[in-house]
Amino acid sequence: MLFKISAKNFHKSFRDYLIYFLTLIVGVSIFYMFNSLDSQQAMLVVSSSTRSIIKLMIRLIDLVSVFVAIILGFLIVYAGNFLIRRRKKEFGLYMAMGMSKRQISQILLGETFLIGLISLGVGLVVGIFGSQLMSILVARLFQADMSRYKFVFSKAACLKTCLYFGIMYLAVMLLNVFMISKYKLVDLLSASKKNEKVRMKNPVVCVIVFVISVITLGIAYYLVTDGIRKLTSEASIAIPIVMGIIATFLIFWSVSGIALRFFQQKKSIYLKDSNIFVLRQIHNRINTTVTSMTIISLLLFMTISVLSTALSLNRLITQDIEKMTPVDLNLWKRANISPEGEAIEAQIQDSKVPVSTTLRENGLDMSVLTDITEFYTYQVAGWNWEKSLDCIIDETKELYPALQYQSPEELVKISDYNRLAKLYGIDTYELSDNEYIVLCNFDSMAALRNQALAIDSDVEIDGKTYHSRYDTCKDGYMEISTGSTNTGLILVPDDFPLTEDMRYRCFLAANYSGQSKEEKRDIEQLFIEGGEGDRIFYDNVFKNGIEMDGMTKISVIESSLGISTIISFVAIYLGVIFLIACSAILALKELSENSDNRDRYLILRKLGMDEKMINRTLFRQIGIFFIVPLILAIIHSVFGIRFALILAAVQVNTREMLPSVIATAAFLVLVYGGYFLATYVGSKNIIRDSLTR
Repeated sequence: MLFKISAKNFHKSFRDYLIYFLTLIVGVSIFYMFNSLDSQQAMLVVSSSTRSIIKLMIRLIDLVSVFVAIILGFLIVYAGNFLIRRRKKEFGLYMAMGMSKRQISQILLGETFLIGLISLGVGLVVGIFGSQLMSILVARLFQADMSRYKFVFSKAACLKTCLYFGIMYLAVMLLNVFMISKYKLVDLLSASKKNEKVRMKNPVVCVIVFVISVITLGIAYYLVTDGIRKLTSEASIAIPIVMGIIATFLIFWSVSGIALRFFQQKKSIYLKDSNIFVLRQIHNRINTTVTSMTIISLLLFMTISVLSTALSLNRLITQDIEKMTPVDLNLWKRANISPEGEAIEAQIQDSKVPVSTTLRENGLDMSVLTDITEFYTYQVAGWNWEKSLDCIIDETKELYPALQYQSPEELVKISDYNRLAKLYGIDTYELSDNEYIVLCNFDSMAALRNQALAIDSDVEIDGKTYHSRYDTCKDGYMEISTGSTNTGLILVPDDFPLTEDMRYRCFLAANYSGQSKEEKRDIEQLFIEGGEGDRIFYDNVFKNGIEMDGMTKISVIESSLGISTIISFVAIYLGVIFLIACSAILALKELSENSDNRDRYLILRKLGMDEKMINRTLFRQIGIFFIVPLILAIIHSVFGIRFALILAAVQVNTREMLPSVIATAAFLVLVYGGYFLATYVGSKNIIRDSLTR
């Protein structure tokens, strides 16, 4: 009998539950889709190196899923709380008819069970089919072979989803029972006549708090951008973050106390149309939901920042990868290893010969390589980072105490570098016999070097003074990489006093002789995988113990592709969940409030407002409630994105950020705007039904 009542109530209130129901379905489907990656067919047809990257992505998503489950859990509990409060009068009628609190709890348990069961089932179905699309997306991103693709169902992801959401629904059920047990009959029956208590705040105190919060927020913004050099530890980085959270709360607290009074002074605005009603409604709601508005604003900020930053980094990585991988292979090894220390005799002897000799002596058929360019780099006693930055060393050490200032500079003869530059297709340079050039493309280090070069660039070696040909660093690099990571390379004239004892590294750049992608991959296996058969070395160590480092174009592209994809997937996962959570909270709050305020709209009708004007009033009210936290979130994001890019050591101009910002804005409009429209339509139906009765 009680379950039949639950089923009828669910069917009768389906429209009221719709946003909650759809939110649960989306949450379940997204949770399943991202947790089913390990079972999708794409995992079986990628290269082994790419598979390891995907496994890393799956481990990260597993960790993120715990956080996502907590967020969704809070959302479900919060939504359940609102739905219970909305139905107080109904529960009071049940009690007046003789039902016990236990029976009402059982009815509520039945309704919650139905909502959970249906949303879980529908969400899993949507997630299972959606995961097939994600499988294709992953395969394309990692350039996998999908010729053997087949439909895949992830039993592990399904069980994980059922477990996590089962725990959430159980928590809601227990909370509902607890809430029902606290209510008294008189409170339930008179719930619709009670308003939330709104304590009027002292406007002077609110103004003072507002000014303090704005100043605090300004300091936080400064620390995460121009003042970031003052944040020298992980603990110090947390300071502006905490300041921003506290300032956000105080802004909402203070604005809720002074906004209405401000508009009351502007009679032309306050007395226009239905603004008196709208402004008082907004005032009351923000005043009673300061904590909720703070959380929503911060979630929106995290959504905008995470998505914009991730998409920007993804684009930068994709753009840089072609530029920074002009050849198939880089190999290098130490030169002139000292017999002192733990080096074996084979390593000491090998350090005296070029890389090509080492490869040949260890059995490599050198015909697999073409366009070979090989040379030595050097280190000169006394020419280190401290010497290069000597004119700004005190200031630099204060800002960057962790830099290894005693690290020697790496020198390359100009003719050797130009041969490499021609192979890479990048700029070559010229030098006089008393000049040098600093090559650096790592932004933060280039800024320091440019500052020093502009003041004093003279360096004395063997009684001869050399000065920089340019007063800034020039673009250039030696090693292929995932991005602009060259912190400094010094080009010197060919007659610079360099000896064999000063040799630091032997460097080799080359292309594979294979023409097709498959032929290049076959050659690649000689250098990067395995320790048996035809492989030359494994984990940078030859079979005879000789060590050599290297980088290949294929591995760099795959790792970069993996990093950018991991960033994108985790960002989208978190962004979607954060946005759905804050949108659903706002929507449910507005639906509940508008349901409680039906009598107020009935009064507006009696005062002469037609339905069109009432709808316009409702639209503005809901719009302001959705826009207020979004405005502060956008302001936070301007500085938060800069902070994230600085931490990632990436410099992006406004034009480069624009596509990512547009994509994030479009996503925000689609989801956040969709919830706004759904809230408006739902609230309009609630008000219209009450007016037509």
